[in-house]
Amino acid sequence: MAQSIPRHHADVLVVGGGAGGVAASIAARENGASVLLLERGSAVGGELIGGLPFLGTANALGQPIVGGPLDILLDKCRDLDGYVGRPFDGRLMYGTMVDPEAMKLAVVEALAERRIRTLVGTSVDDVVIEGREVRGVIAHTKGGPTLFTGDVIVDSSGDADVVTRAGGEVLKGDEKGTLQPVTLVFRMSHVEFPVLLEFIRDNPDEFTLAENPVIEKTPAECAADIHASGHPFAMMQGERPGSLLSDAIEAGSMYQTTGIWMWPTSMQRQELGFNTTRISGVDGTDSFAIADALSQLTTQVQQAMTFLRRNVPGFKGAHLSGVAPRVGVRETRRIKGDAVLQTEDVLAGKKHPDGIARGGHHVDIHGAGTYQKRVPVRGGMSYDIPYGTLIPAGFDNVVVAGRCLSSERDANGSARVIGTAMAMGQAAGTAAAMAVAEGSGSLRAVPVVALRESIDEQGGVISGTN
Repeated sequence: MAQSIPRHHADVLVVGGGAGGVAASIAARENGASVLLLERGSAVGGELIGGLPFLGTANALGQPIVGGPLDILLDKCRDLDGYVGRPFDGRLMYGTMVDPEAMKLAVVEALAERRIRTLVGTSVDDVVIEGREVRGVIAHTKGGPTLFTGDVIVDSSGDADVVTRAGGEVLKGDEKGTLQPVTLVFRMSHVEFPVLLEFIRDNPDEFTLAENPVIEKTPAECAADIHASGHPFAMMQGERPGSLLSDAIEAGSMYQTTGIWMWPTSMQRQELGFNTTRISGVDGTDSFAIADALSQLTTQVQQAMTFLRRNVPGFKGAHLSGVAPRVGVRETRRIKGDAVLQTEDVLAGKKHPDGIARGGHHVDIHGAGTYQKRVPVRGGMSYDIPYGTLIPAGFDNVVVAGRCLSSERDANGSARVIGTAMAMGQAAGTAAAMAVAEGSGSLRAVPVVALRESIDEQGGVISGTN
C-alpha cells in the first residue's frame, strides 16, 4: 500500500549548507524565524570546512567587509584554539584562516545552539510551485522522499538548484558555456615554517607578489613582509618561465597549473593548505563528470606533494594530513535576477543605495592550463552587492545566496568566494525572516532601508569601508 510522503515545515527553508546557507540560517533564526537547513553532503559547512582560506572577508586595504555570522563562527574557532589569523599574501589580498577541523565543530554548534533543524544527506529532487511561489521541495533522505516546505525559500545550493528545478532562467559559464576548472584542496602538516619562510624571503621570483598597485612595494619587500608575519601565505608561480614550478610543468613532473597557493591552517600542527590542482572542462552540475575528475585530482595531489618535498625547503618531513571532503567547484549556474552585478561596478568599487553585502576580492577567473585572469578592485576598495541580484526573476518568495547570484561572469569571479557568500547569506536570511514577519512572504515587499539597518545592527558590514 502506498504511503503518504512525510512533511516538515519551517518559516524559512534553506537549501544548501555551505558558507551562504549556514550564514542565511543563522541570520534568519537571529531575526525570529524558524529554520530548516537541508544539505546534500554528509556534513554541513561546505567550503567552510574544506580547508580553504576565507577570501573576501576584507578588502585589499585590510578593512573587514564581512561580519555577523562570520564573526560568530570565528569566535567559536578561537574558543577551540583553531583561529589562525588574517594575513596578507603580498600579492592581492587578505585571507581569514582557521583550522578546518575546529570549524567543523563551530558550524554544528552555532546551528544547534540556535535550534536550527539541520539535515545532511538530503538532496533535492523536485520543487512544489504555486503561481509565483515555490512552496517547498521534495528531497530524498535516508528514509525516502520527504516534502519540506517554507514560507520563504533560500537557494544556497551554489548551483541554483531550486531556481533551476522551478523553471527559472539561469546562465552558465561564458558565452560558449566554458566553466572554470574544478579543484581538490589538500593539507600537509609538519612543514618547517621558519625554513619555508626564509625560502620565500630569499626567493621572491619563485612567488607571485606585488600584483595589486595599492601595495606600493617591490616583490622583494612583499616577500620580506611574509617572512616577518610568520604566516606562509603565498603563491608559487607557474606562469613565469624558469621558475621551479614552471620547469617542473615543462618537464612533465607537474600538471599544468597557474600556481601553488599555500596558507597556514594550523600553527600547532605546522600545517598548510594548498589550492593548486585543476581539471578543466568539467561541469560541476554533472555528477558523472565530477566522479571522473576526482581520480585525476587525487593523482595531482600526490604530484604536488612530491614536487614540494623535492624542491621547496621546509617540506622534507611534511606529510599529507587532510583532503577536502568534496571536489571544489568554482562556477556553475547564475540566476537571472531583478538586478545584475556588473563587472565595471565591481572593479570601480561602486556603492549602491540598495547594497546589502560587500565584496572586495579581485576578479578571479581560472582557465585551462596555466591561465588565470586576475584584476584587482580599484584602490583596494570594496563594492556593494545590490539586493536585486539575490532575487530570481519570476518568483516572489525565493532568494539566493552564494555564487549563483545574478551577475556578469567576471563580476561573479569576484563575488563567488567564501567571505562574500557569507555576507550574501546574512542578507538573504535576514530578508527571508523579514518577509515572513511581514506576512506575505514576498521578498520584494521587504523595505531595503530596514533590511540594511537590520544587517548593520547584527554585525554585518554595509558601510564605513572604502
